[in-house]
Amino acid sequence: MFLVGLSLKPDELKEQGHSAVLTSHVSITAPFALAALLAIYLYPRLSDESVTFTGFALFLGAAMSITAFPVLARILKDQNMLHTRLGTVSLVCAAVDDVTGWCVLAYIVVLVRANHSSTPLWVTLVGSVAFGLTMIYGVRRLLTRFGTVFQRKGKLSENAIALMILVVLCSALTTEYLGIHLLFGAFMVGTIMPKDIKFIAYVNEKFESLTVVLLLPLFFAITGLRMSLGSIKGTEMWIYCGIIILVAVAGKLGGSMIAAKAAGMEWRDAAGLGILMNTRGLMQLVILNIGLDIKVISPALFSLMVVMALVTTFMTTPLLELVYPSRLIKAEAERAVAKNVA
Repeated sequence: MFLVGLSLKPDELKEQGHSAVLTSHVSITAPFALAALLAIYLYPRLSDESVTFTGFALFLGAAMSITAFPVLARILKDQNMLHTRLGTVSLVCAAVDDVTGWCVLAYIVVLVRANHSSTPLWVTLVGSVAFGLTMIYGVRRLLTRFGTVFQRKGKLSENAIALMILVVLCSALTTEYLGIHLLFGAFMVGTIMPKDIKFIAYVNEKFESLTVVLLLPLFFAITGLRMSLGSIKGTEMWIYCGIIILVAVAGKLGGSMIAAKAAGMEWRDAAGLGILMNTRGLMQLVILNIGLDIKVISPALFSLMVVMALVTTFMTTPLLELVYPSRLIKAEAERAVAKNVA
């Protein structure tokens, strides 16, 4: 989550204008609203009285609304679309989705945990505000020194890397203590780190091997252990699964596509953007694990939502190839490179 926050560049949000802002907002609100309606149907069937309907509906909406920023970036890189207009707009929209989605999710986690946590609600609320202000106006200035040292020396010492890890862990521990979730603290540190392109690439290179080789496989293994395909048995459960997938695709892909068209994009570009925004992947799994941790969703619904996350992620590349063939991507990428050279 630290690396996800590190990859977000707030300055780019201002550069893409009306289409990116409108599309990103609709791609959050449309699936959120549809998921809230779906919650009316699923709550009596896949939940119980230990979870309030409000908490259940809000969490389902947040889980449906998220776009997997890291997975989307990797797909765009593999498809040679990073430097195309569609690729840039989709990354900006996904970045806005991530920030908005995590803010909403933080509120939901606080709301759900308030009924079971020993930490008073006022402590969580006041502490969260104080934490955010401290990170933005205090810790952020200290973190700029990492960027300054990197610009001067071209690298960071092992002591500096160790200090960076310590800041991430302390931030995560603080948000966990406040009753939010430790992942929010790590994400917060990433978002306020220096945003120089070379610095981001250097830090990613330092941490990516550990993350990809060790931590990420362990996370997927734990998710697999927590998921039980045996709980998805019988026609009724598979109908629920189909409905969840249909609502997820209609809200995210359909909402994003219509919003992009309304903002002035061509239908092909709007459809391509909708397909890309429908990618959930890793971020969806992170959110679902949080939901299972705080017991706002049942193991059965967790398994159904994991299937939805996998389906909506796997369908991205084939659908994108249908709507946006490789020859068009190659031509646009070549124009973008020629423009940058000029």
